[in-house]
Amino acid sequence: MRRISWMLAMVLVLSALLAACGKKDAAAVVKDLNEVVGEMESYQGAGIMTLHTGDTPQQYKVEVWHQKPSYYRIALTNAKKDVTQIVLRNDEGVFVLTPSQNKSFRFQSNWPDNQGQVYLYETLIRSITGDTTRQFADEKESYVFDVAANYNTHALVRQKIWLNKSDYAPKQVEVSDSNANVVVDVKFDSFKFGAEFGKDAFDMQRNMTAGTEGNSGTDTTNPAEQAGENGTKEPASSETAPGQEPTTGSAEGVTDGQTGVSENPEQEAQDPASGEPGTEEPTMTEPEGVGSFGVIEPTYAPEGVKLKDDQIVEESGDYSVMLRYEGTYNYTIFEARPQDRAVSLAPSRVVDLGFTLGMISGDALQTLTWMTDGIEYRITSADLPESEMVQIATSMQEQSGK
Repeated sequence: MRRISWMLAMVLVLSALLAACGKKDAAAVVKDLNEVVGEMESYQGAGIMTLHTGDTPQQYKVEVWHQKPSYYRIALTNAKKDVTQIVLRNDEGVFVLTPSQNKSFRFQSNWPDNQGQVYLYETLIRSITGDTTRQFADEKESYVFDVAANYNTHALVRQKIWLNKSDYAPKQVEVSDSNANVVVDVKFDSFKFGAEFGKDAFDMQRNMTAGTEGNSGTDTTNPAEQAGENGTKEPASSETAPGQEPTTGSAEGVTDGQTGVSENPEQEAQDPASGEPGTEEPTMTEPEGVGSFGVIEPTYAPEGVKLKDDQIVEESGDYSVMLRYEGTYNYTIFEARPQDRAVSLAPSRVVDLGFTLGMISGDALQTLTWMTDGIEYRITSADLPESEMVQIATSMQEQSGK
């Protein structure tokens, strides 16, 4: 009897040792993650992003494509409005596209090399490998890391990242503020390494036309099919590969935020926010939605700040709004639905607004510019901190004109 008990004990100990040997610690997982990123050629992911920055959570469908060396396509669809914006990077620069409005905003930037987004795999892995104080947990099907948030805002402090044990694909991300409140939550429905994309999957013109085919706000067709690789689908129009010049006049409403470089230096205009020289192109056709959109007011204002006045300007068929705030900080919000024009702004850098990308320009007088639902917004101030600008912009996202 004693012999049986002793043998059973040995079996249990041996089983425990074998189980322990099969587990990985944080150092082993981090080593694997470095290898995964180093060997990674492409990926494609999709999921739901929820922003808990206002009174009501805002949900967005997120689709991410990436192909080495530096091609990105991120489609963000507002679940409530069914409006899609596409953040695109190719050899021509970084674009923010609104296909349903036939609008495009372009600027030169090394995004996302200098900063990333919560739905980008490289950004998540960089957060894990770069935090030497990382916390690690081994759950049933996931490795979970609790690390410092490395986003360009002081409001986001910590993040928890769930990775699939089998292939290290992301499953979920929660980003929290200093009070441990979840501000951003991303849940991936799918994620595939080694995705294959068509030759024009990252072309600006192709993404503008693909998003409007069939009056749809988004296009979820496999990019390889769009390029006609399987012989069943062909592009709607002749497109250029990344790095080549797009066809002139094939997309309306192109706003160019390059660093002071004009596409047509013979036609100069003046940007009302920055005062920098720019260019203006003739309107090809009357864009959809021209006219009044009301006055869109932010629901957030810094403590000690109040609305001084607002002005509605209607000149030459254009409609724009200017709101002035004063108090602890003084700033102006400018809203307009731009027609077919291209404006070169001062040197700028990308800032993440969650629902889209914006850009900060200026030194002593700074301007945050972004576009959503076909409306261009600018917040200009000499003393308003960038974090406050971002919070004001975020609070305007779900507002409608009054």
